[in-house]
Amino acid sequence: MITGLDHVVVLVGDIAVAATAYQTLFGCAPAWRSSGDGAERVLFTLDNMTLELMSPGGDGETADRIRAVMSERGEGLASLCFRTNDIAKMHRRLDRLTLRPEPVAEVESHDATTGATLSWKRTRAATDATRGVRLFFLELAKERPLSVRTTPASITAMDHVVIATADPERAAALYGARLGLDMALDRSHPDWGRLMFFRCGDLIVEVVHRPGKDTDANHDRLWGLSWRVADIDATRARLVSAGVDVSDVRTGRKPGTRVLTVRSSTYGIPTLLVERTPRPAS
Repeated sequence: MITGLDHVVVLVGDIAVAATAYQTLFGCAPAWRSSGDGAERVLFTLDNMTLELMSPGGDGETADRIRAVMSERGEGLASLCFRTNDIAKMHRRLDRLTLRPEPVAEVESHDATTGATLSWKRTRAATDATRGVRLFFLELAKERPLSVRTTPASITAMDHVVIATADPERAAALYGARLGLDMALDRSHPDWGRLMFFRCGDLIVEVVHRPGKDTDANHDRLWGLSWRVADIDATRARLVSAGVDVSDVRTGRKPGTRVLTVRSSTYGIPTLLVERTPRPAS
């Protein structure tokens, strides 16, 4: 039923400043800008998903809700939206799973620059039934335009989104058994806890249990993002020249990867860049 991760939402206080920060990080331009219904939005659409920046705009219920969330939690990751090819079937499945989905809504967005229109149908599961993580489900009428790369050594796609949990068994049951994502890895290590990887289209939903770090057994939280690059050394050089604070490149935990940590301009979101070493031809 779920075909991939459509987008993640990041709440920010100043949409213009955040858009500039992520344009610098990604090395590509926003693909969509819109406003209305109490929110300002800027979208970056990469090869396999979209990052949506959202800030309150004016007055109204949506603007008040965004301000309330940021007042309580600060800026950062707010929700995940999964892609489906049949929202009606997805809604029925969510209902059978006792995830109490909202009625399906039809939504339109107009790009402020080009006047183009996008439309989709969506629903949202009850947050108290999804362990505190806001999960949306969407059927898009047509594909969004891709962000245009503005510099070499750009970020190309998402590698994984990280969800932190204090109850790995219940979290695994939600994303695996109930939502139907395929578990690709379940690994424990005394130094960094338990990692579970769930395939979701062309990326991974990673559920991590770090003993002693997350203590709320009833609520998971969106924690971090990892992005793919083709040449991590060139990307690091570009970011350093732009004034972004990044770590040195190091060998990743996953065999065949090199990684670095981005330490600024991510709005409090732990952020990793990943280069995958091409496999030798057989």
